[in-house]
Amino acid sequence: MTQKQAVDILVIGGSAAGLVGAMTAKSNHPEKSVMVIRKEEKVMIPCGIPYIFGSLGTSDYNILPDGGLESLKVEIKIGVVTTLDKTNKFVKTEAGEEISYEKLIIATGSQPFVPNWLVGAEKKGVYTIPKNKVYLDQLMEELNGKEHIIVVGAGFIGVEMSDELNKAGKKVTLIEIQERILGAAFDEDVAKDAEGKLTDRGVNILTGVGIKSIEGEESVTSVILSNGETLKVDAVILSMGYRPNVELAQAAGLKLNDFGFIDVDEYLRTSEEHIFAAGDCAGKRDFATNKLSRTMLASTACAEARVASLNLYNLSTFRSFKGTIGIYSTSIGETAYGVAGLTEGAAVKEGFNVICGSFTGMDRHPGKLAGAHSQTVKLIVSKDSGRIIGGEVIGGTSIGELINVIGFIVQGGLTLTDLLVAQIGTQPMLTASPAAYPLIKAAEIASRKMRA
Repeated sequence: MTQKQAVDILVIGGSAAGLVGAMTAKSNHPEKSVMVIRKEEKVMIPCGIPYIFGSLGTSDYNILPDGGLESLKVEIKIGVVTTLDKTNKFVKTEAGEEISYEKLIIATGSQPFVPNWLVGAEKKGVYTIPKNKVYLDQLMEELNGKEHIIVVGAGFIGVEMSDELNKAGKKVTLIEIQERILGAAFDEDVAKDAEGKLTDRGVNILTGVGIKSIEGEESVTSVILSNGETLKVDAVILSMGYRPNVELAQAAGLKLNDFGFIDVDEYLRTSEEHIFAAGDCAGKRDFATNKLSRTMLASTACAEARVASLNLYNLSTFRSFKGTIGIYSTSIGETAYGVAGLTEGAAVKEGFNVICGSFTGMDRHPGKLAGAHSQTVKLIVSKDSGRIIGGEVIGGTSIGELINVIGFIVQGGLTLTDLLVAQIGTQPMLTASPAAYPLIKAAEIASRKMRA
């Protein structure tokens, strides 16, 4: 006999978007019952996954805690949703349960992409990087006896995996078909700096070449590159991007966008108004251009989840999602890299008339203080208005928060003038000098270029 249950708000998926969506929904609608249904007993922190292979040493230190859900009395159900009936407003699970709802948030996330043209991808010793603790624990165990590892794809996950495996004593080769690593996120000057740092740390980097096939009987023994070169290897890790999990939504008849994501409006509503979608599975538009975007970030997922939950019962124009800014950061050794909004290259490609201002200083003052690091800020500015549409930063670990500030600047539509008259707080051990604050100095340089 089918077990039936009714809840007011149902969230499918328990990673970043699901967690934040459920907590925001319950916090803002405490009188409503909220349930999260997810596949995993323990949910991984998505951005922390590469670090379990080196810095953390175990996946047990990379778990999203359930304490926030439990303290709000959000019900957690472990299971797999197999059917969504959008007309009668219920779902069915693999275990035969039927759960009805008033409002639904789909936060089913994404999964690693493996191209169907890649010969040998099914062999033993070939891995992807899913957000699945059981799989990752097995991967860590199997890598114990392997020395030579190839990582395919030099986006953020591929770069961080390579650095962490290298830190763990592996001999790592990072392969990227584009001309530089992190090329989709950064301008050439920043990407080259990151590539040099990673090479100095011992990672062998091959750019401008792809992988053609994976060789071996049952297990991988070598790979053949697109230039015909053969590399011996003990394991291959594919970091070739992710694809949205939309099968459930598609089977239910929800509209998908041209990129294959669940189509949503600025309130994160799907084509069925009582169903919302957030996170990697949900469609996105670029903040600056309004074009469809494939950006998948945990930070974006959390922002979307908050917007969706705030608009479940009453829409508000102040609670809309205006497009993804694309705020990324990573670190290689003691040096960190961040980007928010459009890079110079992307802005020019889109047809913006831009000027840029760059300044390099120190992140503490005086610069001889222990732990001080150089800090370079590059601002991308619309020439006709002075509005800041993007920024890139190279520096110490403090740039993680600095790039968030630049994200606020982009989202808020601030101009160079706004920065030039901005008030800041500084402290020798914590910040750059108030007389040579890189963010404001970069704005000064860009402003001089505009006047010229």
